[in-house]
Amino acid sequence: MTQTPAAARALRVPGYRACGRRRTGRDLWWLTGVCAAYTLAQLAFVAPGSGLGWDETVYVSQVSPDAATAFFSAPRARGISYLAAPVTLWTSSVPLLRLYLAVLTGAALLGALLIWRRLLPPPVPALAGALFGSLWITLFYGPQVMPNLWVALGALAATGCFLRAARDPRDRAALAGLGAALALVALMRPSDALWLGLPLALAALCVRPWRRPLLLLALAAGAAAGGAPWVIEAYAAYGGLGTRLERASEIQGHLRPHLAFGHQLRSLGGRALCRPCGGPWKQPVTGVWWLLLPPLVLAGVVMAARRRLTAPVLLATLTGLSLAVPYLFFIGYAAARFLLPAYALLAIPVALCLTGLARRARARTLTALALALLLAGHLAVQFAVLHSAADRVRTIRTALGDTAAELRRQGLRPPCVVSGEEAVRIAYRTGCASRQTSGHDRSTSEAAMRRLARARPVAVILDAGATPPGYARTWRTHRLPALTGLDAPRALLSPGAGAAGPRER
Repeated sequence: MTQTPAAARALRVPGYRACGRRRTGRDLWWLTGVCAAYTLAQLAFVAPGSGLGWDETVYVSQVSPDAATAFFSAPRARGISYLAAPVTLWTSSVPLLRLYLAVLTGAALLGALLIWRRLLPPPVPALAGALFGSLWITLFYGPQVMPNLWVALGALAATGCFLRAARDPRDRAALAGLGAALALVALMRPSDALWLGLPLALAALCVRPWRRPLLLLALAAGAAAGGAPWVIEAYAAYGGLGTRLERASEIQGHLRPHLAFGHQLRSLGGRALCRPCGGPWKQPVTGVWWLLLPPLVLAGVVMAARRRLTAPVLLATLTGLSLAVPYLFFIGYAAARFLLPAYALLAIPVALCLTGLARRARARTLTALALALLLAGHLAVQFAVLHSAADRVRTIRTALGDTAAELRRQGLRPPCVVSGEEAVRIAYRTGCASRQTSGHDRSTSEAAMRRLARARPVAVILDAGATPPGYARTWRTHRLPALTGLDAPRALLSPGAGAAGPRER
């Protein structure tokens, strides 16, 4: 059989094996089916009845004409707001936003896996997509206005494009895809783009057949294009890049050496944010897959070496580990979504390992049955956690809706201001602006709040036992419906909020 020039070059790169000859139409159907199932699972188990989370509300308010813009803290980037803008600019419908994002994430996952289709044997990309897409974290954040999953999809696409561009210098589409994928990651989270670009740049410098200026240029151009808005905003609104970086580090607990492995394990039980993250580990079964991940990845790398697939599998592994470094070693708290980019890339060596085990000549049926049972148990755990997390979101949505309705009955009408506990989400639901006089989201002063209260209705939401701010100590107190995480919440209402009912003590 005559080899194409691209295939010949691929075989000259250490650790590459040409997989194009082995592809059939069936693997494309498997990839499409996996991504369609991922989208449908989001729409069936996550989207119905869900409301906007706290972070989502901040991001949506930046591009929604129907909401006052919430304070945008230093670590945040606006990429996910831009992605949601086609829907939020013309409707405030949360179900439509969920549908849009679920379809978009399913299509993006398919696009990223198609890039890997020419780099790996046919079953591996589909299984990697199924493993990644079936994690409760991936499903839960698929239809949400959150950047982490998009960083994961961008990292998966960028690594695949890098490998294809390195294998074939004439593959201009792969080179353009590399720059575009890195720009997407930088637009979503600039710091993650640095951890993604680092191993790719080192690979371009250290592997002799990959030493081409265009690879490094694509990496640099993509990171610069995606990170430019964040840098420009740093000088326009935060007093400079250094000031914004310092403030971002402060908000994230001062970035310094931390071991967050235990925190990440606890977060797998369904907690949106584990901060602080102490106490007993109540659901060990939710972390079994996480503990099995390192040996499976290692076994996948070993199998890749035997099958002449070292280059794609090893680079995916190293890039995934690089993306996990800041969240495992430099942040003293955890959220399961932080490691989504690492999981997307580490799914590749795991999928190669599992397909290799299933194809063993001896006891093939028994091995396949054992793997099927293990995967079934894994899926059962993932969907149990997903069900619990989705139910919690629906409960919070109902409670916030009751709180907003009660505040409106008490005279809180736009233009108005909400401060205190859960101010961002309550303000969004009442059509008010949110302001804080302290904490990470400090955006005003007590003197300014006092002046605002003379011109418009203001509500301060407090937990039981919390000391009212000085400017609101004489305001009318009203008890609010129960809110998750708050003990007997109450609102202090300014005189401009009306005088519905007697003052409660």
